[in-house]
Amino acid sequence: MYVLSSPSGAGKTSIATKLIGQDPLISMSISMTTRKPRPGEVDGKDYIFVSKEEFNKAIENNELLEWAEVFGNYYGTPKEAVEQKLKTGKDVLFDIDWQGTQQLHEKVGKDLVRLFILPPSVNVLEERLKRRGQDEDHIVQARMKEAANQISHWAEYDYVIINENLDESLLEVQNILNAERLKRERRVGLSAFVRNMTTRME
Repeated sequence: MYVLSSPSGAGKTSIATKLIGQDPLISMSISMTTRKPRPGEVDGKDYIFVSKEEFNKAIENNELLEWAEVFGNYYGTPKEAVEQKLKTGKDVLFDIDWQGTQQLHEKVGKDLVRLFILPPSVNVLEERLKRRGQDEDHIVQARMKEAANQISHWAEYDYVIINENLDESLLEVQNILNAERLKRERRVGLSAFVRNMTTRME
């Protein structure tokens, strides 16, 4: 399980989208949320849009791996969908914040790889948020304040990438994922392979 976290506007969603498009071994975790869909967003593809009552029921029934409240809306990860993807041999990518990452790490420990994406500067971050054209000025300023809070948790992550160039950042993310996949403890069947090899050499 791989987490990409960043303040809004730092580029994690763009990186995640490109990574999913070029790496057949990884699948995106789709979050459940109580916020309203933005223009162009599709229910079940971008997010699972639910009411607060439905979200609270999912919490009560222990159906979420993690959840958090951000800007008055709730976001969470449905447990069953993630478990199904892992069973088929897929890696799962999470686009979640530090609160969700902490909860996931408490539950799965070493099975989680945490990447934090930083913007190249404060000015670039603010410009990206304004360029979206989806939020009013007071929302942009609220997101800038929240960004400072998000960034303060950077040291809790295994890797940190400064997103100056999208293609270069994407390559760095892919290199990290490839290296993590090659770790001895994640190589399924490696012990049997080596045992068979050494037996034949005796």
